[in-house]
Amino acid sequence: MKFRFCLICFLLLAAAAHAQTLAVQSLARGAWEFQPFLAGGTGLGHADTTQFLITGGRIGKIITADHLHGWLHGNFELATDLMPLYLVMQPGGTVYGASFKPVIFEWNFAGNRKVSPYALITGGVLFTTSNVPPGNTSYVNFTPQGALGFRFFRRPKRSWNFEIQAVHHSNASLGHLNPGLNGSLIFSLGYSWFK
Repeated sequence: MKFRFCLICFLLLAAAAHAQTLAVQSLARGAWEFQPFLAGGTGLGHADTTQFLITGGRIGKIITADHLHGWLHGNFELATDLMPLYLVMQPGGTVYGASFKPVIFEWNFAGNRKVSPYALITGGVLFTTSNVPPGNTSYVNFTPQGALGFRFFRRPKRSWNFEIQAVHHSNASLGHLNPGLNGSLIFSLGYSWFK
């Protein structure tokens, strides 16, 4: 009985030690990240009748070694997103669009664990086939946002990613009216390869 218990404990510790190194192996300085993703969400407040469906990809590069201590320990990544499908389901019908986030500033909390959180800020531009929101607005909107995400490593250099984004859509007065979509929550699921 003691032998079985010791064997089970040894196997669990070995599995935990292997899992703890997954994030460290993947999130190293100089690593490239490639990630396809699917996202969806809803507007908040006066925009709660608007929903979003998005597909796209992210490419990023970890540009620093690990810095700071404690729960802030991690490294810095620069990335970009391209979203060739950005559906806005708003009153009056569905609007097709595409979006681009040229620069994403991301902090990877790269502790020794299998689950690695990250936070990011970015801005982008959304081009649609008709005005968003409806009315005398614009078919071009800017999308500043912040996000919190989690990477779930199952093996080295591979992770499932879950991200919660707080997005603001605004035409910055390019149209006659600029009511914007002052708050939107977007949930994203992606899969990353690190090279």
